[in-house]
Amino acid sequence: MTTLVWFRQDLRLADNPALSEAVAKGKILPVFILEDAKAVGDSHPLTGASHWWLHHSLASLKKALPGLVLRKGDPRSIIPHLVEEMRIKAVYWNRCYEPHAIARDSDIKADLKAKGLDVRSFKASLLFEPFEVQTKSGGPYKVYSPFWRAAKEEEVPEPLATPHKIETLSGCDSDELESFSLLPKRPDWAKGWDDLWSPGEEGAAERLSQFLKEGLSGYGELRNRPDLPNVSRLSAHLHFGEISPRQVWHETLNHIEACPDDEKDGWKFLSELAWREFSYHLLYHFPKLPEENWKPAFDAYPWRESEEDLKAWQRGQTGYPIVDAGMRELWQTGWMHNRVRMIVASFLIKHLRLHWHHGEEWFRDTLVDADLANNSASWQWVAGSGADAAPYFRIFNPMTQGEKFDPEGDYVRKWVPELAKLDTAYLHAPFEAPEAALRKAGVELGKTYPKPIVDHAKARQAALDGYEAVKEAGQDG
Repeated sequence: MTTLVWFRQDLRLADNPALSEAVAKGKILPVFILEDAKAVGDSHPLTGASHWWLHHSLASLKKALPGLVLRKGDPRSIIPHLVEEMRIKAVYWNRCYEPHAIARDSDIKADLKAKGLDVRSFKASLLFEPFEVQTKSGGPYKVYSPFWRAAKEEEVPEPLATPHKIETLSGCDSDELESFSLLPKRPDWAKGWDDLWSPGEEGAAERLSQFLKEGLSGYGELRNRPDLPNVSRLSAHLHFGEISPRQVWHETLNHIEACPDDEKDGWKFLSELAWREFSYHLLYHFPKLPEENWKPAFDAYPWRESEEDLKAWQRGQTGYPIVDAGMRELWQTGWMHNRVRMIVASFLIKHLRLHWHHGEEWFRDTLVDADLANNSASWQWVAGSGADAAPYFRIFNPMTQGEKFDPEGDYVRKWVPELAKLDTAYLHAPFEAPEAALRKAGVELGKTYPKPIVDHAKARQAALDGYEAVKEAGQDG
């Protein structure tokens, strides 16, 4: 029997249940479809940096699976056409959990089953289905800690091996990868990224191995230091499914068994993997998460509108070095350290009082690891409007955050080179430095480096005043 295997966010051969099941039954027609976002109702499509990653990930998969067929358009019409053209008897895929994807897959499954095909979907991108981990009353978790405690009690199956032999069906036309136009050209803002990232299944495996060997020890504390390498950088590999969470889970447990001293750090790392699971849990049960405040009381928050401030934030020109370093790292690499993500998000929301939607949209365009569930849940978490959110009145001080998590200033000096020669004592607050110290470092505020676009103390108070409206709305509700 020939089975069409529809690749989506599972661009790998190992631990790919849909692929393994199809290969066991005979020949396969492996297909990837670059979707028309409007046609499938995707109101939050990935663009920019994610497209760069997708191009290289598909190139890697096509090298490993030469029979891969590429198409562009609406899968609801493309898949039935391929089924008829190639006389396909079964269609398998691994599940996606974005709201538009669930609706799309339901339509396709119903259509194909009505035509007598064997249509099956599998769990491949999560450790647990969003409906598998439930509260004692049978509902969804709304707080991470009890979700994690419950998740740890669930069994995580061993990952599947790469199929020994894959026979692909020949004779099906494929689009050229270059026709997808996923890479930037004028300008090529991703120049140099090939030296930073290795998209694809092989690169994902190497990245995990390197992290476990060199970055896991001390992870619990050092993961907050953007100047140090103690983070996995697996997020984009996980989003595109070049490695499965099951593989990460079991390889980490194997490492812990071999290196017991890393047990505490290993479980902390796995708890971060579970935060990704929790984000998908929330998106599945609360599909309006990307658009609406999870806590309705936050609809009362008096947001500002300022295109000028938004652009200063996007370009890393706020006058707060740790914020600017993070935004420039993002623009130049397609990635940002997680601690700094929290700092820059807090600054946008609580210092500038610009809606978290602006941040979610910018991250979705500029991050190689842009992910609807993670992005939406995390931005709402910082805003205070989301599930299990930190107290909304907690407002990061960008100066003290910089001093605490970039104590020697190495991170800021790397990404904000115009401040490189400034004494560390003033690096995270150059606007407080004596004129002599600025001159010595070649810094002229307002010319070589911007003055702060907002005063921290005044911004903090304005944010707190705004949250009073939220409190009142919550009480009225």
